[in-house]
Amino acid sequence: MPIASNRKLAGALALSLGLALGACGGMPTHRGLESLNQPVVERTNYAFDVSAGAGGLSVPEQQRLAAWFESMDLRYGDRVSIDDPMMSGATRNAISKLAARHGILVSEGAPMTAGYVEPGNARVVITRTSASVPNCPNWSEKSDANYNNATRANYGCAINSNFAAMIANPEDLITGQKGSGETVVSTGSKAIASYRKQAPTGEGGLKETASDE
Repeated sequence: MPIASNRKLAGALALSLGLALGACGGMPTHRGLESLNQPVVERTNYAFDVSAGAGGLSVPEQQRLAAWFESMDLRYGDRVSIDDPMMSGATRNAISKLAARHGILVSEGAPMTAGYVEPGNARVVITRTSASVPNCPNWSEKSDANYNNATRANYGCAINSNFAAMIANPEDLITGQKGSGETVVSTGSKAIASYRKQAPTGEGGLKETASDE
């Protein structure tokens, strides 16, 4: 009888030890304070070939390109570039005017695209970036225990996902906005001047109100 009892006790201890080790295996292990899941910026290039002569783009070609810009919903954050073997100033000027309708300036240089530009054509490339946070939400940890005092895998998922969804230009997550290096005094003091010119709220005196007796 004592031998059988000892065997049952040993089996129960082994089972509890196995459960404890299994729980420890799902604990967080990242000891840093930064979140594991960071925004990822992806770029996609869209190409559109137009016929370009010595005088630039004809009216029908400009209409085709304008319709393509509309269908692509050209917007802030997109980058428009031109791959023109002739490097025609007239072609660039015509494309720049069409892109300017959407508030976009044509960038210098064009990314590599599939195929090659046929003679007499120019290629307009829209580079569009998007930001997302893969693997969020992250519930990969199976244990509530945290003996390592580590940062959990889901930490920062909500903030980073909202940040990636709301940012107007995902490129800013990589390089940020580049300033001119010059301080514009008129812009910096605009808010201060507006505050100083604002009339005090009590300048007109107290308003007379009639009260019921």
